Amino acid sequence: MNFQIDVTSSLPRATPEPPQSQSSAGPEVVDLLRQILEVQREQLAAQRAAAASHDMSARWRCYLSRWQEEFPGLAEGCRRAMPHLERSYAQMISDLTERLNDEDGVDNDFALSEFLDRYGMRLAQLGTIINLVSPLADAGASQGEST
Repeated sequence: MNFQIDVTSSLPRATPEPPQSQSSAGPEVVDLLRQILEVQREQLAAQRAAAASHDMSARWRCYLSRWQEEFPGLAEGCRRAMPHLERSYAQMISDLTERLNDEDGVDNDFALSEFLDRYGMRLAQLGTIINLVSPLADAGASQGEST
């Protein structure tokens, strides 16, 4: 038989006293903390500037506002076109996967060439169009909410 016995002291431990020379180090510590705070503020400002420069939605909103007079319905047209583009893209992906699952796939050069001719370029071009129209639709929607 094994027994484990834990013995702890019932006397509370005394907390160590801070050094008495605290008053002489006080201004140095305060100055150091101010310097650290200033550096953190500079880093925060730099990070905010970097985040703002990478905000693609703001860039597209700026683009739309520049061309608002010449193309007033551009953002709304993009927003209305997105469901049609997405549906076409999904339909093409569905057709592609059905063809791959129904047949033996693209196991020879002729089948691969025919498969790429049928789906490759159209799918890539439709994906590119979606990638161009979608940010304009999103920027127009967020621009409409902010005004």
